[in-house]
Amino acid sequence: MLSAAKEKLAKRMAGEIALSDDPGKTMRKWREIFGVTQTDLAKRLSVSSSVLSDYEGGRRKSPGSTTIKKFVEGLLELDEGKGGKVIHAFGRMFSTDLSTDAIMDVREFSVPKAISVLCDSVDGEIVANEDLMNRPIYGYTVIDSIKAILEMSADEFLRLYGWSTERALIFTKVDMGRSPMVAIKVKGLKPSAVVVNGPKKMDEVAIKIAEIEKIPLILSKIPSIDMLIKNLRSISD
Repeated sequence: MLSAAKEKLAKRMAGEIALSDDPGKTMRKWREIFGVTQTDLAKRLSVSSSVLSDYEGGRRKSPGSTTIKKFVEGLLELDEGKGGKVIHAFGRMFSTDLSTDAIMDVREFSVPKAISVLCDSVDGEIVANEDLMNRPIYGYTVIDSIKAILEMSADEFLRLYGWSTERALIFTKVDMGRSPMVAIKVKGLKPSAVVVNGPKKMDEVAIKIAEIEKIPLILSKIPSIDMLIKNLRSISD
């Protein structure tokens, strides 16, 4: 399964970089998803760190197919050397069909977005950890909170994260906001941000959990779920 997941992931990475309007930022996104420093990747590719820095900063022209291939292979090889954490996560995400009404929308960003950008798109009010709003995220998952909490197993819940926890989990149909935060605390994996849509006022326990776990918590005031998803998709296109 590892080789199949690796091949699918390699194609996705290469395609995103080649088709991106800003290939350098997309390269940086993938490097950060893999948790690899410029120094370590440059050493693996036998180039200087400044070369990678110039690509990521847009100071070099768009990388050609050979450079993209080496970049992707380098990240995958480094990940395999550390046990294949990202490759395995990608494999788990796509190895079986997660057909559930609990997941209403899932998107990966071609380039990272600041949490503040996502907050604006959902007409959000920051209720915890405002100082972390510049943290980058790489995607989001919109969730029917009632179905997710009542129907999804622990393994299925973890797959809401895609292959990176550096994303926003957006819970809809929320009454007070406590249940999603309790579920996140119990499951043991922390998203980069949590958005709740539904309550007029955030539950104090939910805010406290967010503060303890250092997770930016946002109250979305958009009245319609359809509008919420439409606005989110506008920042991912």
